[in-house]
Amino acid sequence: MARRRWRRTAKWAAWVVAVLVVLPVTLAATALRAQYAGVAAPEATTRGRDAFWLGHAWVDGRRDASDVAALRRRIEGTGIRDLYVHAGPLEHDGTLPPARRAYPRARWLIAAVHRELPSVRVHAWLGDRLVYEPGERGGLRLSDAAAREAIVASARQVLAEGFAGVHLDVEPLHSDNPDYLRLLDRLGPAVHSRGGILSVAVHQIDPLPDLHTVTKAVTGHHKWLSQRFFGQVARRVDQIALMSYDTGLPTESLYGGYLAQQTRLALEATGPHTDLLMGLPFYHTDDIGHHASAETVRAAVRGIRLGLTREDLGRRRFGMALYVDFAATEEDWAAYGSGWGRRDRS
Repeated sequence: MARRRWRRTAKWAAWVVAVLVVLPVTLAATALRAQYAGVAAPEATTRGRDAFWLGHAWVDGRRDASDVAALRRRIEGTGIRDLYVHAGPLEHDGTLPPARRAYPRARWLIAAVHRELPSVRVHAWLGDRLVYEPGERGGLRLSDAAAREAIVASARQVLAEGFAGVHLDVEPLHSDNPDYLRLLDRLGPAVHSRGGILSVAVHQIDPLPDLHTVTKAVTGHHKWLSQRFFGQVARRVDQIALMSYDTGLPTESLYGGYLAQQTRLALEATGPHTDLLMGLPFYHTDDIGHHASAETVRAAVRGIRLGLTREDLGRRRFGMALYVDFAATEEDWAAYGSGWGRRDRS
């Protein structure tokens, strides 16, 4: 009798697990696949506001004129207007080493790009790992007002070298971080006073309301931003790039549906005076957070175009941002060009 009761209890426990865990996951997967269904409008194509992340080799002497010529052949005729060139990283106190050490070939690169691609702008990509806990080391602490002022000074430093703008990528960025907003409030006017453009790379938006709060409490993980905070950031910058990769999703249909949803959420939160850029995974690492067979450029482009079609097809201040040059394949470029990025695409 006791054994029978135990089996009955185990069976009911299994049903409870199915209802509480398996069923929500199944419903979420079904919803994402539904987001990936349908046809994007033909008008959902490049607006000529796309961006491309480039590694540090372009400013430290490893690239030469032949590389710039190859870059011109690669992106000419696409929608790429902005290059985010890695000029950091920032030191943990927010400073940058002198230009001759941090990016000795920056002036050469800027001049070469202006010559080969006169309509393309070269931005300084700066960033560092963020730390939060008292006593935690090995990163940048935005709660330190001196560090924030040092970042502003670093922005002035790169603009003095001739960069068209500052692209800030600091991670992990916790949602609703007031110190990050304080930094942007100082950084924006400093960049604009020198005729520069301020852009940022940020995490994805809560796919469910307040999911960032739940994951923080349960796992300590800070993967998502609230939609409200995303909008607060967007209002303070000229361009906001959503890093729409490292989702951990296992299939193209789920990933593409997720990006259709992320595109809709980001469009809702981003005002008309800010360029919204959705990231494309031009890299192929396989780990727990990124499955290369699922997070393809093909799926990303399709999902983003579907989201744009459904939410704000007429929006001009919209584009895609390609990450990253040194890992890109011919297949990545073909998927971007045929799906979105060629101005002459039929």
